[in-house]
Amino acid sequence: MNKNFSPTVRQLRAFLAVYRLRKLGAAASQLFVTQSAISVLIRQLEEGLQARLFDRTTRSLQPTQAAHDASVVAERILRDVDSLGAAFGDLSVLRRGRVCFAITPTLAGMLLPDAIRRFSALHPEVQVVVDDCAPEQFSSRVLGEHVDFGIGTPERAGGELELQTLMRDRLCLVCQPDHPLAGIKTLRWSHLEGHRVIAGRPGYGVRQLVDVAAANAGVSLQVVNEISFLSTGLWMTASGMGPSIMPSAYATYSHYSELVTKTLESPRVSRDIFIVTKKGRSLSSACQSFLEVLRLALKQRKP
Repeated sequence: MNKNFSPTVRQLRAFLAVYRLRKLGAAASQLFVTQSAISVLIRQLEEGLQARLFDRTTRSLQPTQAAHDASVVAERILRDVDSLGAAFGDLSVLRRGRVCFAITPTLAGMLLPDAIRRFSALHPEVQVVVDDCAPEQFSSRVLGEHVDFGIGTPERAGGELELQTLMRDRLCLVCQPDHPLAGIKTLRWSHLEGHRVIAGRPGYGVRQLVDVAAANAGVSLQVVNEISFLSTGLWMTASGMGPSIMPSAYATYSHYSELVTKTLESPRVSRDIFIVTKKGRSLSSACQSFLEVLRLALKQRKP
């Protein structure tokens, strides 16, 4: 056998068809090709294997011992090829698969429950893995390919990350209905002067935006509680510990329906939520389908 020879799937299928049917014409009809094509494939296979596979008679082709031996291997190879094709078919139609993504716990609680219920009902065989991480770990989880993608707002956009907008959002003030700032029709950053507020810890993405916006408005914020997770700010505000500054979606979609959400103006600060992927990485059919379900769930959801 030629050491550099690798039989093709077409050659193996032609060989097994002739081996079983003993006639070139019958094998050609079964494979929907011409008889000459079958002859060429068998000849190529014999030359590559350096072995005669069939003895020609006037009526049929008789397999040689080499053909008997080769048929066992050929059948196994084609079974594996067919199994591989079926496996990819299952993935493409979402009969199985896996979706793995990074997201912060607060955002996960806000966005995912309804979407995951819908997706699991549609594709029960597809596994959904949620990597709930701290904000400072988010980008590294995507860049290190520990996950397929991320849902959130990376601390540093650009570079090796690609962003696709999932939700438009902006910074707001969340407060109780009886707070003095709740009744102001157009709430500006300047209105926060002299009020005690809750905000993210220094160094986190939201806090950086807050500090820049306050400085641009000439406001000296009195931050009395610094938080790592925005969900903490929500329950603190609901408990009467003061208003919180955060992206509006976190408050709008929380279960604290009694809280008032006021967009902060002058300046209005965007804090959008993105689908985050590593450049050059394609998403599987399962991932794409999950994101379609998520977008639909968010669109149909009424805050």
